[in-house]
Amino acid sequence: MAQDNNTKTGADAASGSTESASGDLFNTAAGWVLFAGIVGLGLSVLSDRYFHGYDPKDLPTEEMGYIVEGVEEEGEADAGPTLAQVLLDADPEAGAKVFAKCQSCHNVEAGGPNGVGPNLHGVMGKPIASNAPGFNYSSALKDKGGEWTWENMSEWLASPRNFAPGTSMSFAGLGSIEDRANVMAYLAANGGAPPKPEPEAPAADEAAPAEEGAEEGAEAEAPAETAEG
Repeated sequence: MAQDNNTKTGADAASGSTESASGDLFNTAAGWVLFAGIVGLGLSVLSDRYFHGYDPKDLPTEEMGYIVEGVEEEGEADAGPTLAQVLLDADPEAGAKVFAKCQSCHNVEAGGPNGVGPNLHGVMGKPIASNAPGFNYSSALKDKGGEWTWENMSEWLASPRNFAPGTSMSFAGLGSIEDRANVMAYLAANGGAPPKPEPEAPAADEAAPAEEGAEEGAEAEAPAETAEG
């Protein structure tokens, strides 16, 4: 009988030990689950703080972008004066100073010799690559065709290689349209030139304000004349 009691007591102890171990495992698992939940919540808070999500319907309807001051819309940029406008004030004396860059290769004397480049006396208005007899013009210039009009000469002076690709002319060109106009005026003064191109008349919308101003001035003078009468 005593042995049965001892056996029962041992079994109860073993059962209690098993239940205690199971409880410890449950508590450990629950602790890890709770810890994982806390970590997940913390990460969610940090994510919301540093990485904001947006609902598309909450975004502004205006186009996104930066405003850049001083940038003109396409078509608003001033194209600058035309060649015809610049030629109105072209100065042969100013052109002579610019032409000094060319004197190592060219001259404008009537009957003057050719140098590294052809004599340019009377070149304005002449057929291209024909002004200086005996000079060996490049085939690129010979094949160009046309005459030395004001427009062609301006393009040539701006960039010989763009005007006649393959030309032997090594001069880089004159970037200033005023310099080109002055040089052409100097060439015209040494051998003549065709008539200068006429500047275009102002567009109707540009002329309208001036006409309106003239009409307002006439209306303002009318009462004064009536009073004097």
